[in-house]
Amino acid sequence: MFRRKIYDRLVEWKRESQGKTALLIEGARRIGKSTVAEEFAKNEYKNYILIDFSMASKDVKELFEDVSDLDYLFLRLQLQYGVDLKERESLIIFDEIQLCPLARQAIKSLVKDGRYDYIETGSLISIRRNVKDILIPSEERKINMYPMDYEEFLWALGDSATMTVLRRAFEAGVPLGEQVNRKMLRDFRLYMLVGGMPQVVNEYIETNNFRKVDAIKRDILNLYEDDFKKIDPTGKVSLLFDAIPAQLNKNASRYQVSSVLQGTRADSVLEFIAELKDSRTVLVSYHSNDPGAGMSNHKDLSKFKLYLCDTGLFATLMFKDRDFTENDIYQKLLSDKLGANLGYLYENMVAQMLVANGNELFYHSFMNKSSRHNYEVDFLLARKNKICPIEVKSSGYKAHASLDAFGRKFSDRIFQRYLIYTKDVRKEEDIVCLPVYMAGML
Repeated sequence: MFRRKIYDRLVEWKRESQGKTALLIEGARRIGKSTVAEEFAKNEYKNYILIDFSMASKDVKELFEDVSDLDYLFLRLQLQYGVDLKERESLIIFDEIQLCPLARQAIKSLVKDGRYDYIETGSLISIRRNVKDILIPSEERKINMYPMDYEEFLWALGDSATMTVLRRAFEAGVPLGEQVNRKMLRDFRLYMLVGGMPQVVNEYIETNNFRKVDAIKRDILNLYEDDFKKIDPTGKVSLLFDAIPAQLNKNASRYQVSSVLQGTRADSVLEFIAELKDSRTVLVSYHSNDPGAGMSNHKDLSKFKLYLCDTGLFATLMFKDRDFTENDIYQKLLSDKLGANLGYLYENMVAQMLVANGNELFYHSFMNKSSRHNYEVDFLLARKNKICPIEVKSSGYKAHASLDAFGRKFSDRIFQRYLIYTKDVRKEEDIVCLPVYMAGML
């Protein structure tokens, strides 16, 4: 069991809720939802029942078709799982709740009854087919879970000091020194390549073998592909997913749907994009037509970019055309010596870190009417009724034309400009330059 930050949020929910709400943990497959829920149950309750609806018998699922007699329901569950539930001291976990919509609907009655606490975990939870015939309970509180962030990854490696030092440097705006920065970047690139999927991190710790690490990541990607087939048997969703690295590598101002699905317009696949977003396997950044504090009111649903939820999976998807990603490629990526332009790998990493820190993703592209030159700011954050434009650089950093042009065009709306790159902390006029490993602090 790796240390996860979401555990503290579960403790906070238990203390504040006092049985008045159930907790729904949403997230992509294999990010550790079930593991953290069960660990929480073991530590914070006298006992618990875990109902895994991917394995539960038909008899168990049928119990939720009629919840008018909760005494009978609890009696059957205790007999089925061999657990003597204690009033206000026991937790019932509904794992993979999307596979039993009636159990999710029953949450209203179960919470009202008040005898026990309830946690639900689910993937692809918002897909319309799983909720169209049920009443979503208002007693359900949702929290999102993401792959292990950089600090959690360092904890898994036994390092509890690095992030404290980095946080102090970030808050003070002081450089770390060239030698320290180089070491931090090398350590961070390891996180980029391994990623934050607990099973993958565990494989790296146990074997220190990138080929075995890559095999686990491919298993997870194949699992996602199987899920996409349930959403869309035609295979279009899978094609949209597989093309994410290639689309980012084009450095275009949007995901070009027509180049992936020939003759298909972006506005005709909006439902697929929404389902990919709901699956939590993909992060969607929407174009903000009018950058400002209320960017959600001005996003263009047909103009977007897609990122993977986990950059470790992204690194493997980049080489999906091979049966496996050779250790040599991993070593070159780790030492930043692979010939390909890796800007899009860093861009995906920044997107992942921003989302894990509670930010929505927006970007803005525009044309200079006199020069006919196109500019694009990679990410926009809303801060204090203003915005923070972010440009991501993987190599050269002295030129940042898009950030400068954006600053001239929207000067009265800007709170702070950021350049995320591979050098040390520095300030260039009104631009704060941060090494990529600090992006999660924004």
